[in-house]
Amino acid sequence: MLTPLGWGTLAGCVILYAAGLALGYPEPVVLATGGVLALAAALVWTAPRPRLEVHREVTPLKVPRGDAAVAVLHVRNLGRRGLSGLRAQDRIGTAEHTVDLPRLPRNAARTVSYPLPTGVRGEIPVGPLLLVRADPFGLTRRIRRYGETATLLVRPRTVALPVPPSGKAHHLEGPTSDNAPSGTVTFHTLREYVVGDDLRHVHWKSSARTGTLMVRQLIDASLPTTTVVLDTRDLTELAVDAAASAAVAAARSGFPVRVLTGDGPLADTKTDPELLLDRLALVGSGTSGVGEAVRLARGGSLVVITGDPAEAARAAGARRRFDRIICVYVGTGPLSAPGVTVVPIADLAALPPAWGRR
Repeated sequence: MLTPLGWGTLAGCVILYAAGLALGYPEPVVLATGGVLALAAALVWTAPRPRLEVHREVTPLKVPRGDAAVAVLHVRNLGRRGLSGLRAQDRIGTAEHTVDLPRLPRNAARTVSYPLPTGVRGEIPVGPLLLVRADPFGLTRRIRRYGETATLLVRPRTVALPVPPSGKAHHLEGPTSDNAPSGTVTFHTLREYVVGDDLRHVHWKSSARTGTLMVRQLIDASLPTTTVVLDTRDLTELAVDAAASAAVAAARSGFPVRVLTGDGPLADTKTDPELLLDRLALVGSGTSGVGEAVRLARGGSLVVITGDPAEAARAAGARRRFDRIICVYVGTGPLSAPGVTVVPIADLAALPPAWGRR
């Protein structure tokens, strides 16, 4: 209940009272008595437990990096008396945000909002929300916790791109129905389980033999697959944004998409751009290049996002296994690789025009 100032005041009162009695001076005793009365008044101010209805919501829960997101706090006074001196403390990531609430008359409600940081991609925990009531002198306070912690997911930014052609004319218009012809969903390879994979595709014999959960990777042979390989060494936000733009463009056009990094598969979906954005929101720096990831894929279009010219050369070595290879080069200086369409970019705004000239 006592704040550091309150404890300091109490200690000062004890010292003054003892000094006044020991020295026979009434003035320190009077000062000590005044301090004790101030502490008593502060305790009476904050001791009653307020009846409040408190609700905090984060909107939206998923947002592109740099876009606006806010926390909206609703507080209603259900008690018989007005309340003042209320302050809301909300933890946002590792920081703490404080909002002073206006006076709440009986049965009154107040709504306040405050911005949330969206400059960094990833999950940002918001909460717990603490409601603090303090006396005017700051000697005492009452703290109550309300609600649960919410999570704001900051996703990569994307720009609209056309789907890279696979080199097969009947594929350019995309799928003509929601159901692929019988027999076109076929086994492609085994890979390690990734959170979100369908457990029905788990290959239990291989899992028991290797000691690692393995799943069957199926491909739809009726549609070209767009494989996006992201170089996560020296990872930049621009590289993640470019990978998200290429993957989402294919998914929204109805094409199967797989996203790989040098450290393993990141996402494998038929037409779910939301899943792709969720997975790319959490990708971090890795230790391996794109060479191994490129060897895991075959067919359709290959899009490699890297800032390393050597990785573009490695992608060129796989040109016989893909209908088309595009390298989005996030770097400076000229770059060329035989059989690879190089798309150099310095910022995300440069991607659509450079992509259109490929």
